[in-house]
Amino acid sequence: MSAASTTPAKSAVIGWVLYDVANTLFSMGVVTISFPLLVRSIFGAEKADVVVGTITAISMAIIFVCSPLLGAMTDRAPQRMPFLIGATLLCVLATAVLATMGFTLAAVCFVIANIAFQAGVQFYDALLPAVSTPQTRGRISGLGVGCGYLGSFLAIGLSVVLGQNPTWLFLAVAAGFLLLALPCFIFVREPRNTAARPFNPYMVIESTKQTIHTLRDTQAYPGLLRFLVARMFYTDAINTIILIMLLFATNVGEAHGMARDRAEANGKYVMAAALVFAIAGGLGAGRLADTLNPKRTLLGVLILWLVILAFAVAIGLFTLPFWTLYILGALTGAALGGTWASDRAMMLRLTPPARIGEFYGLYGMVGRFAAIVGPAVWAGINHIAGDAGVAPLRSQAFALCALLVLLGTGLFIFRKVPATSPVGHQ
Repeated sequence: MSAASTTPAKSAVIGWVLYDVANTLFSMGVVTISFPLLVRSIFGAEKADVVVGTITAISMAIIFVCSPLLGAMTDRAPQRMPFLIGATLLCVLATAVLATMGFTLAAVCFVIANIAFQAGVQFYDALLPAVSTPQTRGRISGLGVGCGYLGSFLAIGLSVVLGQNPTWLFLAVAAGFLLLALPCFIFVREPRNTAARPFNPYMVIESTKQTIHTLRDTQAYPGLLRFLVARMFYTDAINTIILIMLLFATNVGEAHGMARDRAEANGKYVMAAALVFAIAGGLGAGRLADTLNPKRTLLGVLILWLVILAFAVAIGLFTLPFWTLYILGALTGAALGGTWASDRAMMLRLTPPARIGEFYGLYGMVGRFAAIVGPAVWAGINHIAGDAGVAPLRSQAFALCALLVLLGTGLFIFRKVPATSPVGHQ
């Protein structure tokens, strides 16, 4: 029997959803909180943005280049679960030892952990058909996204409780990731791939050619290629904001005379507030996308992002009162939730039903490429400003101006995207 013809066990669905919680625990706990703060404690506020942006861009560039290889291997393997288990164990091990060594080796461990994490996401997403039917696929995917916020709250809670001890924080995230991933390994029963065949290097070339062919095919569907180009620009900015949010909040706190530990703690509280509003923003934008249409909703969200970035620049340049950071956090959270809800709906609206899987591969590639460019731009501007003697918070404000330009470019391109495709979802 195929996965589509049977109703998956509830234990399999729960296991798959818990892996999403594990994903957000790592993403928030390591990529957004622990590693940036570790870098800041070693290099100071002046160099933290440059180091974090550069190392993150390197790790994402490697996973971007390796994606065709990973796709070719897993598409032709008998099962994907062994790849997911291997990627998870590598991520957990690299995270656990990250804070126990000198910075150079710690940076290498972070790159390995992030690559393994991103590869795991690719394998995990491909398991969705094993825990859903065509009728429940959207609902279960949404359940994973919604429950995933629990991982972010858990990461913030652990970071507040463990405070300034990076070793224990990395160990806690590694242990939590493994424990939350185990139900997925145990209960998800993936059907064997009947088209499996031995891997050979030519498959990578074949996979790359297919990606290029798919990219060319987007021109046959009105607005799809333009949307993907627009998405590359606006996700450049948004991914970078997620990465540097805590560093920015900490610098704002220190600019108001707070000690480092208090500034970091307040930054985490701002992020917790942002998460609450992200849930509300996702629910609200989802309803608006259904009531109005995804294009109008996403346009509104992108305009909100322009306001947020302008507000953040003002906080950085003019050192506005610290409480304004909570307003910024709430707006950022609402925009984040709204972006992912309306962005996915827009992609579905433009994509022909028979080619959803194929074009969603391009959609994911655009996101991974944006995760290289945004941090690299951030690192470059902060490096130039730092060498010119600009204070860290003002340096970040100048880098935020660059993100404002990227996001504005994405919005300008997106304006011309049709509200629906005549050959896509109506």
